[in-house]
Amino acid sequence: MSALAFASAHADSPQLAKLGRPATPAEIKAWDIDVRPDFTGLPPGAGSVARGQEVWESRCENCHGAFGESNEVFTPIIGGTTADDVKTGHVASLRSDTVPQRTTLMKVSELSVLWDYINRAMPWNQPKSLPTDDVYAVVAYILNLGGVVPSDYVLSDKNMQATQNRLPNRNGKTREHGLWEQGAKPDVQGSSCMSNCAPKVTITSHLPDYARNAHGDIALQNRTLGGVRGAETLEPAPQTFVALAARNKGAAAAGGGASDPMKMAQQHACLACHGIGNKIVGPALLDVHKKYAAQRPADAIRLLTVRIKSGGTGAWGSTAMPPQDHVPDAEIRAIAEWIAAGKFQ
Repeated sequence: MSALAFASAHADSPQLAKLGRPATPAEIKAWDIDVRPDFTGLPPGAGSVARGQEVWESRCENCHGAFGESNEVFTPIIGGTTADDVKTGHVASLRSDTVPQRTTLMKVSELSVLWDYINRAMPWNQPKSLPTDDVYAVVAYILNLGGVVPSDYVLSDKNMQATQNRLPNRNGKTREHGLWEQGAKPDVQGSSCMSNCAPKVTITSHLPDYARNAHGDIALQNRTLGGVRGAETLEPAPQTFVALAARNKGAAAAGGGASDPMKMAQQHACLACHGIGNKIVGPALLDVHKKYAAQRPADAIRLLTVRIKSGGTGAWGSTAMPPQDHVPDAEIRAIAEWIAAGKFQ
């Protein structure tokens, strides 16, 4: 109810009638900052990928990682999309088990949503503090990290629609269901389990086995009071996903990489950044081995395991190593033992 309507409704109460006042146009404008799917409300401005990288490194990287891949604070922004997805507008990995979790760029279907959220909510400790041009720049940098736009791209209010037409999941939203049509059947009828219900649900997770424990044991992360309990994720998933795990294990065995640390390192792209005896992006594995050689073997393995899983920066220069928490714990430990032993031949 507006202040004017409130005053009119309580005209017989002089004290209540004096409460409040109509909002001024300037006050309304300060709150009316939403950007709609058709880009109504989008302010004029522009930002380059290069400027976006500068803003990202100073204000975004701590939570989201150097390449938008971090899973430490929030779920990853970048990953799981391909050049074919940019062409089709449908993210193929949403229909497969190849990606352990869905990233922002996999899910978002409207560029206005990404722009609007960053504008009104980021950085989390200083929301709405980014200048408009920097919001354009950060969005451009995110799209560049995802392979949507080139490194010399400048995003602006003038080319937002053209950029929207390259978003990997732009065609991922559907309105072909009952809730979008008046008079049609709703999606949920509420009758499928009203009688003869199964006494116990046996499948508690729809995550593939390699991703079940990506965030630690979910059962230990829920409140201790009340009826809500998290699924036990330390053990393999029951029923259907046991078969999936067995299938994945069989595929790995067929490729010969199930027990060979060198092949595990190749499979998980470790050797794309670390040569055995030469530095590539990160240090040579031989140098890593020498650094930890003074440690007790058990301590070296423990430290390497944590470093591989959590990632980090500073130990070997400014280049960040992204966390590898999507790799199964047993394989991370096997790679850590391999590096600690230094037996690379």
